[in-house]
Parts: sequence; structure tokens; C-alpha cells
Amino acid sequence: MLKKLLGLTVLATLASCGKEVMPKPSGDLRLEYPKPRYQTFNSACPFQFDYSDFAVIQDAKKPCWYNINYKGMKAKIFITYLPITSDFQTHLKEAERMVYEHTIKATAIDTKSFAYPEKKVYGNFYELQGQTASNIQFYVTDSTKHFLTGNLYFNTRPKPDSLAPAVDYIKKDMLHLIDTFEWKK
Repeated sequence: MLKKLLGLTVLATLASCGKEVMPKPSGDLRLEYPKPRYQTFNSACPFQFDYSDFAVIQDAKKPCWYNINYKGMKAKIFITYLPITSDFQTHLKEAERMVYEHTIKATAIDTKSFAYPEKKVYGNFYELQGQTASNIQFYVTDSTKHFLTGNLYFNTRPKPDSLAPAVDYIKKDMLHLIDTFEWKK
């Protein structure tokens, strides 16, 4: 009897040494987006730029404010235009406040300045890392008459890993927008 019990114990021990069953983590779909074709946005406002035909531009709350809507991605770039009267520093501080209010959740904020003196286009491009509500923000100005901001938001809970492909796609569009941005005369 003792031999049988010992034999069963050894057999059970050997049988249990197989691979441990682990549940597979849930995954997100691989997202692929079309190659962008750009078109010029031209309105009665004092600026123009190129944007992707994958997006739709909609009027927003005030004149010369727009939403660049990426419906398939549940994303919007909020474009706000403000004329500069005597309050350039106020606009600049507000744009920076909008970026740095995300420091609570951001793991890093990468800032790149840009200048196109021939077009009188100057500004900063901010890329926010981590679980922030806004992933990318920028402002464009001529520093005398015009000030424009752009803020990217997704209509979903911030999940950096899941949103990374969409953020990268829209980031390229935003950089193209800035590269083609012009003030009208």
C-alpha cells in the first residue's frame, strides 16, 4: 500500500511538471491607415494650410476656430485662432499653460521650436508622453498680428500603447500642417 501511494505521488509530481497554463493578455487590433493625400484648407480666415483628405474640417464655436476630425480614429485637432492686439504674452502663456497642465499625467513633454522667417511663421510643437488627455499641441504665430493653436484629443480613455499608431499618423499630418502653414496678406 505504501509503495502504491509513493508511486502515485511520484507519478503526480512528474505529470504536474508540464508548462504552466497562462491566460493570454487581451490585445488591440493592428491599425493601418491610408497614405495621406493633402489638400489646402483655405477660408476667409487670415491663414491657410494643407491637411489630410482622411480628415474632415468642421466649424467650431467661434469664427476661425475649426475641428479637424479624424472620425475613424475618434480624434480631433482643435484649431483656435486669436488676433493679437496688445496681448501677445497672454496668448503665449495660455498656450503653454494648456501644455503644462498635463504634467500631472505626462511622463515627458518634448518641445520643438520651429521658424519659417520667409513666411513669418514661428512657434512650438509639443509632444506629450504618458496617459495625457492631449498627446500633441502646437502654436503658430507671426508674433505681431496672429496667433493660432492646435491641440490633439481622442474621444477615448488615454491609453498610450493603444493610441500610439493613431498618434503617430496624426503627428505626421500636424507636422505637414505646420510646414505648409501660411499667413494671408
